[in-house]
Amino acid sequence: MTGVGFLYPGYSAEDDYPVFERKLGGGVRLHVVHTLMREDAHRVDALLDVGGSDVLGEGARELRDLGVDAAVWACTSGSFVFGPDGARAQAEAVGREAGAPASSTSFAFVNALRALGIDRVAVAASYPDDVAERFVEFLGAAGIGVAAWSGRGIATAAEVGTLPGEDVLDWVAAGDAPGAEAVLVPDTALHSAAVLDALEDRLGKTVLTANQVSVWEGLRLAGAAAPRDGLGTLFRAGTPVSAPPRR
Repeated sequence: MTGVGFLYPGYSAEDDYPVFERKLGGGVRLHVVHTLMREDAHRVDALLDVGGSDVLGEGARELRDLGVDAAVWACTSGSFVFGPDGARAQAEAVGREAGAPASSTSFAFVNALRALGIDRVAVAASYPDDVAERFVEFLGAAGIGVAAWSGRGIATAAEVGTLPGEDVLDWVAAGDAPGAEAVLVPDTALHSAAVLDALEDRLGKTVLTANQVSVWEGLRLAGAAAPRDGLGTLFRAGTPVSAPPRR
């Protein structure tokens, strides 16, 4: 049994992970450890606190006790706000405390795009614009072009977690752009496990969501990401990542 651990801030769409586990079809256990969120706010200062070393260190030690094979900091905004170097140091610290290879959702997006050979995207972000811009900058630093991006301006993760599936389909479709090979939806507070194939059917192209790439990244680090159906193009493709892992 392969065990992958996720450090998940607060409570919003953590119930996506049992759905992913069921859809993966056995042989994998996804462990979710909730980390402290002192303030639920899509605001840079609050996000820097959410991803602080004290908070993640405590959660990572819980993952060590669970004996996980890989660990993922499952918070896009709580990683990319630190910039590429800060996010890399953050993931490395999680790995040391967890005693396992580690990454974060921000790097999971980058590695997923590399695995699929995609280098130009659109971004449909739930965040306010100033936070969404930081994600666009993070992608740019990794050599990924952004054809268009939009921020929905939602102030809290709790509100994002209440968005219904039909609303998500319409909103993500509106965020698509000509020339984009894929649409990225960067918020682990958004429920997406049940709508991945519907999103791709609607747009006619690859859609990558935060919880989806987080699970894929954890399985990749654990050496257990064989191709699987029902979870979008990314999972059907498996893990042919040519670039070194981002940790």
